[in-house]
Amino acid sequence: MSPDAPATNTPAPDQAASEPVLELRGVNTHYGAVHILKDVDLAIYSGELVCLLGGNASGKSTTLRTILGMVKPTTGDVVLNGQVVTTRSTRERVALGVTMVPENRRLFKRLTVGENLEMGAFLRNDADGIATDREWVFELFPRVKERLNQKAGTLSGGEQQMVAIGRALMARPQILLMDEPSMGLAPALVQQNFELIQQIHESGLTVFMVEQNANMALSIADRGWVLQTGRVVLDDTAQNLLAHPDLQASYLGTAEQ
Repeated sequence: MSPDAPATNTPAPDQAASEPVLELRGVNTHYGAVHILKDVDLAIYSGELVCLLGGNASGKSTTLRTILGMVKPTTGDVVLNGQVVTTRSTRERVALGVTMVPENRRLFKRLTVGENLEMGAFLRNDADGIATDREWVFELFPRVKERLNQKAGTLSGGEQQMVAIGRALMARPQILLMDEPSMGLAPALVQQNFELIQQIHESGLTVFMVEQNANMALSIADRGWVLQTGRVVLDDTAQNLLAHPDLQASYLGTAEQ
């Protein structure tokens, strides 16, 4: 990952010939007695942009929390680059190359923009690489460079989203998780936000995005899944999902299982 990363579309990988970057294998997750994720199997391959769709309480955010180790599955495994990480801490998983842009940004609002970016690289000790990635973030988001010494809490919603994405990129992840990236943004900024996500993906980064805006997410994704009450009810290419007659019903939680 570098400032001059090539901006070319990455074709869908030959899945039969490659190992997934991220897998969920038969994952069941509970909050107390409540069964949230039900026998979820997912696989994401290098260079893909994959979206996870679903309505409220479908299990989307729990899926991300399970991947990061914030929630441990009752049964099943989380696998990163072929390593089972089900019992590993969130910190260990971040060190293995997974990081997230959280819902509602969750910046350190009393810290400056620059300090927030530094927090993204806290597990790294390659000064030259950090400097290179920082410049790449500035190329993606010139406004971030302009606001470098400003308190993050004083930024607009769109600017905070840029900083949140930049902070995650400073970890130099192998796979970037995004939780509802359009949430809380003014309608005029939503299109711009998805264009930036597409640009990041086209640099070669693998992206797994949870999103309620199905049309926008699928318009830039390679593949997608639809969750309904904790189960995957649709799994196809983004193009096929956009044309699927049951997509709207599944997304609203009324599809047959």
